[in-house]
Amino acid sequence: MKKVYSTGEAAGCCKVSQQTIIRCFDSGKLKGFRVPGSRFRRIPRESLILFMKENDIPLDNLDSGKSKVLVVDDDPEIVELMVDVLERDGRFEVKTASSGYDAGVLTQEFRPDLMILDFMLPDVNGNVVCKTIRSNPAFEHMKIIIVSGVVKQEDIDHLLEMGGNAFMRKPFSIDELVGKMSELLSI
Repeated sequence: MKKVYSTGEAAGCCKVSQQTIIRCFDSGKLKGFRVPGSRFRRIPRESLILFMKENDIPLDNLDSGKSKVLVVDDDPEIVELMVDVLERDGRFEVKTASSGYDAGVLTQEFRPDLMILDFMLPDVNGNVVCKTIRSNPAFEHMKIIIVSGVVKQEDIDHLLEMGGNAFMRKPFSIDELVGKMSELLSI
């Protein structure tokens, strides 16, 4: 069980931006300490739990220590491969959806840290999913990686404008995907 959290890890647990955690730390609302000789802030587990309780933040993400990932793709083989690799990695808790509708429902229930979103879904396109997620402030922390094999550059640019954090063209290396996930989640 983790005893001390970085501001990025605390932000992930609280489902807020890292800047929000830093502001709360600097204002004294969130107790912690600075790493000697650096500008890094650290938050003890007890302080983080107290902060989360005081602000009615669910403690769900505190205990697993894993980043929550929602894989949204209608190709069962791709989904199976991603789930297998991500679960073996050990840093991720993974759920899957095969349509935009299911992605919306699971986003509300699961509250993922990151979504791997196929652009071409049976019911809606990825830009609709991105726009819907980005219109809800509760999901401002969520990172979105859009994947597709049939998208033009102007579509990619539009997807990133709609709220995608990254785009990967299919077929892609699974190591490249995990690297991009790690980069976006700062893990």
